[in-house]
Amino acid sequence: MNPAIGLLQRKVVLVMGGSSGIGADAARVFALHGASVMLVARSEGPLRSIVRELAESGHEAAFAIGDVAVAADVARVVGATVERFGRLDGALNNAALTQAGRLDELSEDDFDRIMTVNVKGTWLCLREELRVMRAAGSGSIVNVSSVSGVRGGSGLGAYNATKHAVIGLTRSAAHDNGPIGIRVNAVAPGPIETPMLAKTRIAIPGGVEARIASTPLRRAGTGAEVGEAAAWLLSDRASHVSGVVLPVDGGLSA
Repeated sequence: MNPAIGLLQRKVVLVMGGSSGIGADAARVFALHGASVMLVARSEGPLRSIVRELAESGHEAAFAIGDVAVAADVARVVGATVERFGRLDGALNNAALTQAGRLDELSEDDFDRIMTVNVKGTWLCLREELRVMRAAGSGSIVNVSSVSGVRGGSGLGAYNATKHAVIGLTRSAAHDNGPIGIRVNAVAPGPIETPMLAKTRIAIPGGVEARIASTPLRRAGTGAEVGEAAAWLLSDRASHVSGVVLPVDGGLSA
């Protein structure tokens, strides 16, 4: 793809949870579409490697270390993005945990941990990103939910609950910030080939394969395919799209 005709040409996009999986693949897609990208995660090694890869390919990229569940970290990395690139046009809020097990099997600590990262973490990201975007009077945010946020399923009750909550945050933020021109949407991936999916295969034997078998396209998706959907939502091509939950699931939720 020629960056000169990319969807995100001359935009600055922050990618939370950008060290692997959907976040890393989406950052690569955004860069190919012409964006300058800031990648954030807790581990420096993978971030440094991805930024080096992008820079060697002629793209503008940087990274910052931070935990989405820590308010001070989120404020710092959002501020670092503006300091590095001069503004914030878009954000992908992707960092999340999964937790297998029936609801009656989960410990309180496990439940609290997944809620803290997936729900509170998304809210913290939204809060800081929106503060910057409201001051600028424009911006676009995409939160990563899941097909588990629009339907039920066995063995992932806490995870399902968090992804439903992400959709609620998305829709509320779209209403709150639409009047000043800020758009907030979500993508809802189905099974996507990522390290998280590999862990789910181990935790719920046969569960992933069963979902793929019931997917009309009969395959798992890729992080790049999620990134392409998010790139469109972040771009000016989607200028009248806000508050939507876009399935990227091979038809699983159809």
